Amino acid sequence: MAHEVLDEPAADNFSPYDHRMTSIGSSPGPWSGDFIGVSYHGYAHSHLDALCHRFQFGTMYNGYSEDEVTEAGCGQLAITAFKEGIFGRGIVMDFPRLRGVDWLENGTPITSDWLEEWEVANNIKIGSGDIVLIRTGRWMRRATLGPWNLAADSAGLHASSVSWFKDREVALIGSDSALDVKPSLVEGYDSPVHALVLVALGMPIFDNLDLEAVSEEAQRQGRAEFLFTTAPLRVNGGTGSPLNPIATF
Repeated sequence: MAHEVLDEPAADNFSPYDHRMTSIGSSPGPWSGDFIGVSYHGYAHSHLDALCHRFQFGTMYNGYSEDEVTEAGCGQLAITAFKEGIFGRGIVMDFPRLRGVDWLENGTPITSDWLEEWEVANNIKIGSGDIVLIRTGRWMRRATLGPWNLAADSAGLHASSVSWFKDREVALIGSDSALDVKPSLVEGYDSPVHALVLVALGMPIFDNLDLEAVSEEAQRQGRAEFLFTTAPLRVNGGTGSPLNPIATF
């Protein structure tokens, strides 16, 4: 469920993957090799946010000070908390399909009412430990209309919906964008969903997943649930990690 690596600058990709060959087969041989580097946070690259990625009022989840993050990395709540991998029930909530459209229009807020409506329509109840993935149709829109600045204008969760996920005891959450609706519709807060989910709930976030194939398979099989598996890079002190989650039906 990772999107293909984007290595060209675009309106939604200010930090492309740096992929270059370090050796090729023709000379001197017999090996080929390459270099891969990326600043992955943002709106382009599929990744998992560690809990140390976000502060609010100077603290991280569980009250750890922002001072725990130094030039050496995150002293608390780093990505290595998930070094043994993630394994659980995944659920893809496909809101364009619910609305009968190819994608949600930019700025569309997904509220708790939408979440309840989706459950009824799909005859499934989200519960404790689930890994919930929100499809807005971002990648289909990009393929059709081209890239745009998602930081300024994109569909996503409204901050008021976070209490719904807390009540359901969801374990992890993600989307094909960066989760928050933009503009946020909450005065004074640019990314309130990120703040609430990472800092208040201690719930890691998958950003910029490609949910096109999994949503199609869910529709084909008539069920939105599957086995979700993934594992981050074991970067000591890391604020997150690129990864490629797998859905197994």
